[in-house]
Amino acid sequence: MKNILVTGGAGYIGAHIIEILIKKKLNIFIVDNLTTGHKQLINKKAKFFKLDILKTNELKKIITIHNIDSIIHLAANLIISEGEKRPKKYFNNNVIGTQSILEASEGTKVKNFLFSSTAAVYKDGIYRVTESSQIKPKSIYGKTKVKAEKLIKTNCKKLKINYAILRYFNIAGASPSGKIGLLNKSDNLFKNYSNEIIKKNPVLKIYGTDYKTKDGSCIRDFIHVSDIADIHLKILYKIDKLNVSKILNCGYDKGVSVLEVAREFKRQSSKNVTILKANRRKKDIVKIIASNSKLKNFITWTPKFNSLNKIVKSCLNWEKKQK
Repeated sequence: MKNILVTGGAGYIGAHIIEILIKKKLNIFIVDNLTTGHKQLINKKAKFFKLDILKTNELKKIITIHNIDSIIHLAANLIISEGEKRPKKYFNNNVIGTQSILEASEGTKVKNFLFSSTAAVYKDGIYRVTESSQIKPKSIYGKTKVKAEKLIKTNCKKLKINYAILRYFNIAGASPSGKIGLLNKSDNLFKNYSNEIIKKNPVLKIYGTDYKTKDGSCIRDFIHVSDIADIHLKILYKIDKLNVSKILNCGYDKGVSVLEVAREFKRQSSKNVTILKANRRKKDIVKIIASNSKLKNFITWTPKFNSLNKIVKSCLNWEKKQK
């Protein structure tokens, strides 16, 4: 395993993964159309191609010329609220885009395929989900990821490619190096709160405080982006070595409420922070955490940033640097 292609490598998660891969002296190639990715997040030690993943023939050329043996497919649209308004865009990028990469891999040296899926594929209300929990996404985004998963399972089996479908839970935080963090204005709770805290009179909104949870707000399994990056490296090595395919939850197996997050931001700020109760949002899952026993049985992994304090601190440090 030597030459790795990362789609969406100019994005928040991709940049973290690439930082780790380059430290391992692997040759990294990035494909990103920069609609949501950023030039400043492109690792200078990687070879970058500004390209849309729907350009199958051009992708195939890159894969063939550079003897790509592993693909980490991260390129996607992922804002749940936007997906509800623009389903066609989400279907094209998340489903047709995945199909395009798989077609481009046919007849090449690609041996391993890692895919970023999501906890949004699961049925709401289960709370602690395993990989065999019921698949019933509420959102368009979740539905496109289910379709992409099916394409990967079918095509990779046919093409004799090892795959790992990684169902991310809620990713947050910025790199300990301080070089990589979330730049896009997005649906990310920690990004929104970090932006707000910098203002003169910060207001942290909580959408829905009347859910049947411990404090009335939604519960999530927040995982630090550096721990997610570490998971990718370990899984890539393992599926390459064992020639196996896996579907794995990526989370801490720990529930944290949105109110707890807001309170931690308030605690780490010296300003007068207001926590504001707001109406529920459509398509929000009430509570979900990852059963990660399958992941921990497959790789030797100990999270390094498994604390709300550390995640919030890294977000605030990153945001201050941007101003």
